[in-house]
Amino acid sequence: MLMRTDPFRELDRLTQQFLGQTGTWSRPTAMPMDAYRSGDEFVVHFDLPGVDPEAIELHVERNVLTVKAERRLAEGEPVETVVAERPHGVFSRQLFLGETLDSERVDARYDAGVLTLRIPVAERAKPRRVEVSAGDGPREITR
Repeated sequence: MLMRTDPFRELDRLTQQFLGQTGTWSRPTAMPMDAYRSGDEFVVHFDLPGVDPEAIELHVERNVLTVKAERRLAEGEPVETVVAERPHGVFSRQLFLGETLDSERVDARYDAGVLTLRIPVAERAKPRRVEVSAGDGPREITR
């Protein structure tokens, strides 16, 4: 599994910090993530605190998995903001899934502000044992 990296992400973060979230800067912000392999699956955790589960979109096209989420400002009567440190707006991240992962069986769950994806390793990519026979006899492949 590979991640699309954005060399300008830190520059974007600093620009948003100095110009404010409501400036003209409209690039999506990347969301923090952890990824690891556990047995026959890859597990990916995205931190999305304060995001409504209905504002999360997952798309898989070919071998690219895209996660997009939006944290909206609280609606209601106009208020005078004193401190605004929590980022809001659109967040997105793309992962390149290798041919060894089964993109047809991605499991996604959102709990306590964390989106967890479980992506199984494809059967064809799992190690298998090849039986070798003597002479010109057939070979048997077992898993």
